[in-house]
Amino acid sequence: MIYLRLDYYNNARPLHEPDSLHLIFWGREACAPKHSFGPGMREFYKVHFVHSGQGIVRTEGRTFEVYPGQGFLSYPDTMFYYEADADHPWTYSWIAFQGKQAEDILSRTALSKEQPVFPMDVTLMPKLYDTLIQLQQPSPSGDLRIQMALLDFLSTLIESFPSSPAERVQRRTQTEYIHRSLEFLHAHYNEQISIEQLAAMLGLDRKYVSALFKKELGLPPRQYLLQYRMKRACEMLREGKYTVSEVAHSVGYQDISLFSKMFKKTIGTSPRSYTKNTTK
Repeated sequence: MIYLRLDYYNNARPLHEPDSLHLIFWGREACAPKHSFGPGMREFYKVHFVHSGQGIVRTEGRTFEVYPGQGFLSYPDTMFYYEADADHPWTYSWIAFQGKQAEDILSRTALSKEQPVFPMDVTLMPKLYDTLIQLQQPSPSGDLRIQMALLDFLSTLIESFPSSPAERVQRRTQTEYIHRSLEFLHAHYNEQISIEQLAAMLGLDRKYVSALFKKELGLPPRQYLLQYRMKRACEMLREGKYTVSEVAHSVGYQDISLFSKMFKKTIGTSPRSYTKNTTK
């Protein structure tokens, strides 16, 4: 098995910011019969390109048979299983990447957690491993060329397996709702705001807003607002120059005892103890 990491390169200096779109590693393997992964989860996106042989992929309660000329994508924090065929095990190459941009880019394709298999582009994808091997050679611009190769692949994926216009409109609209919601909450977190006000600002039903938040951010808007308020409270308390009362009022609480209760429930300690333990 060939397995190359690219987390560090050029005198071990990081190539990327933590949230930026970046290629983590790539490789190629001629698998043994029944070679498998999982069921398991990873923290990054990983694409396999099947060059020969065959196997199966299982995710989200579905099973897919995958053949030469196809690829499959595993999503972060999603249970995934794949296995090479017993008689005709596959040879595949792969790339792994992560970054906040990845979700938006992949939303432009027809791929999803429920539909992770796609037809490979015949020009770029089968040769991507060899291309990256060449780009790995030390060069002042090597990191940029590797980044370009990743973007070239993602662009080709969008063009060869695009989402439908209706899906693009729906995803874009939902993303815009989330962005507007976050802007509203971040601007008014220190006021007496409610989820009903947020829904009215968006012109949406309150239940829909809650469901959309949970789908996109993993928690309902009320919980997000609480966590954001406590994050800002922690920042103020660490400075050590504000009273608990001042901090409470600054993050939207008129009742100091309620603020202290919610702070302890969220952070695990009282505001006073937090100040004492985090300030010099």
